[in-house]
Amino acid sequence: MNPAATARAKKKSTQGSASAGTGKRGRRASETQSDLFGSDASLAPLDEPTAAKAGTRAAGPRKSKSAGGRSGADVREEGPTTAGPPTTAGPPTTAGSPTRAGSPTAAKHPRRRRAGGKGHGTEDLFGSSTEEAESPSASHVADAGSGSAGGDPYDSGSDGRLEVATDAPAGNGGGRRASKPRARVDAGTMAKKQREISVSEFFSKNRHLLGFDNPAKALLTSIKEAVDNSLDACEEANILPELVVEIEQKAEDRFRISIQDNGPGIVKAQVPRIFGQLLYGSKFHRLRQSRGQQGIGISAAGMYGQLTTGKPLVITSRIKKGKPAHQFEIQIDTKKNAPTVIADREVEWAGVDHGTRVELELEATYRKGPRSVDAYLEQTALANPHVRLLYAPPKGESVVYERAARELPVEPKEIQPHPHGVELGVLIKMLQETRTRNVKAFLSAEFSRVSPKVASEILTAAGIKENARAATVAKNDAEKLFRAIGKAKIMAPPTNCLSPIGEEMLLASLKHTVPLAAFYTANTRSPSVYRGNPFQVEVALAFGGNLPGDEPMQLYRFANRVPLMYQQGACATNKAVIDTAWRNYNVQQSRGSTPIGPIVLLVHIASVWVPFTSESKEAIAHYPEILKEIKLAVQDCGRKLSMFIRRGLRERDAERKRSYIEKYIPHIGIALREILALGDKQEQKIVETLKDTLEKSRKL
Repeated sequence: MNPAATARAKKKSTQGSASAGTGKRGRRASETQSDLFGSDASLAPLDEPTAAKAGTRAAGPRKSKSAGGRSGADVREEGPTTAGPPTTAGPPTTAGSPTRAGSPTAAKHPRRRRAGGKGHGTEDLFGSSTEEAESPSASHVADAGSGSAGGDPYDSGSDGRLEVATDAPAGNGGGRRASKPRARVDAGTMAKKQREISVSEFFSKNRHLLGFDNPAKALLTSIKEAVDNSLDACEEANILPELVVEIEQKAEDRFRISIQDNGPGIVKAQVPRIFGQLLYGSKFHRLRQSRGQQGIGISAAGMYGQLTTGKPLVITSRIKKGKPAHQFEIQIDTKKNAPTVIADREVEWAGVDHGTRVELELEATYRKGPRSVDAYLEQTALANPHVRLLYAPPKGESVVYERAARELPVEPKEIQPHPHGVELGVLIKMLQETRTRNVKAFLSAEFSRVSPKVASEILTAAGIKENARAATVAKNDAEKLFRAIGKAKIMAPPTNCLSPIGEEMLLASLKHTVPLAAFYTANTRSPSVYRGNPFQVEVALAFGGNLPGDEPMQLYRFANRVPLMYQQGACATNKAVIDTAWRNYNVQQSRGSTPIGPIVLLVHIASVWVPFTSESKEAIAHYPEILKEIKLAVQDCGRKLSMFIRRGLRERDAERKRSYIEKYIPHIGIALREILALGDKQEQKIVETLKDTLEKSRKL
């Protein structure tokens, strides 16, 4: 055979074997890509120059060997999946070795893939156990989506390492599946989930709003609510209150409390709703001073006992001597906010002509201290000198707080709302619900301090006819009427709706509680108004004696004769006391803190509607009018205290000087005897004369 022909045949044989090898490897690479990426055409292998370019970008300072000892450049030379003429890649480059397992960068980027290496293709990408040997796709993933219409799930960082995007599609090689899109929910389905929320159900989940934050506070709140109801009932029936409070410990964290009064009792039909339904009472809709306001307290205490122990509230009541006493066991249906009567029976109640007894078992903690039940009852006796109170604690002997006064407080009268305290929406509602004939009669009858003359002036300013029917007043006219009311000059509301303690009773009660103080004073301010609601501030102060002089003053806060035991920092009373410049009254005080000294300060606010900061009634809101009145009352007591302190300083200074003079009078007598040659009798007479003169000058 011709040597040239032999050479051509040998060359063709070599090219055929190379093409066959390339085809085998191409088919295997195509299968691997199908496992990784599915049939997405956008992820097809790149052309040879692009692959070579990607290999160059992916090159790094470290070299990596692939299966069979071939370098990363060999992997990049494996071009398209179809057999064809062999091509030669550019200058041999070493594929950048992505982060190895266990390296710091691998921990930071756990989903990076290593190009090349047996058994690391699919496993490094998606955590699959599928092994790939010499996959040519390693050269294609280096070019992160360049020239791909559908985008590539891989990304190449600036350091040349290969990364996988978090939204990479799941392949058939056991990779993480893409989450299915959530089905949309229509309005009808959402509407079926809407439910009415019972007020009992709400407060059972949010009982901290009512003062049942913790076991110790829950015990105090339960007793406080029952005592408040008893005192209100006795005073409204014109009966001098006698209360018995007992606490019995059943277990380490379980107590049974009972509160009994000598009030008028409760009608049988009303007992279940009063104690088994939240927001039910007689005091919410009337404007007169009372301890209770919302109709929540005692029923909330029963609900707390029911939640923590499962035991019902037990109520025994008799309305008149000779009538049977009825005993109820009541629980609250929280979903319906309705009472459930467990038992209703007549019982013998010896020695009690009329009154009510409430018994409750609850999970609680008993402890002593400034915010304990003991402190609360002591302060209750302080603010209510007409009450006789017997207290039997779970530990120790019983305590009796005797009356300091034999007369009931002045009975407060119910008044109409003041027009300056009514908002537009309330005014519109009142216009629609009134039974008066016309707008003029409406203003005079439904509001306090609005005479017919004042009503005519308001209607004239609003441009509304006096004989117009109240129910037909349009909203625009109602707004004009509201603005005219705000500009009108109207007298302050009457104050007979208030029942302050009074300076005399405050002093008597304070002397009874702090008997050994050196100085007492009290001040009752004239009534004032906030938001159309009348209120009155009273302050009493005790100083000196056996009170500790190196501790902050003891501040007793009261609202409608009820002690406020918690949230002192959030209360308007505390703010007004701290803002007072006590240094002007010779009392030590650091900036922004409670004054230090042997002082007990009592602050009482009486109002038809006390603006508490929450339903638990523990702190008074910071209305400017209330802060001003408290501060003025405190300043008045502070001036009197300053006079007492200064007088004491003067007396001590005079006493010190007198002692000095008395010390040297005998020496003066001796000196005069020696100078004037006097006898002993004459010397004694001179000494006595000097002492008499010193005594007379001290009295002057």
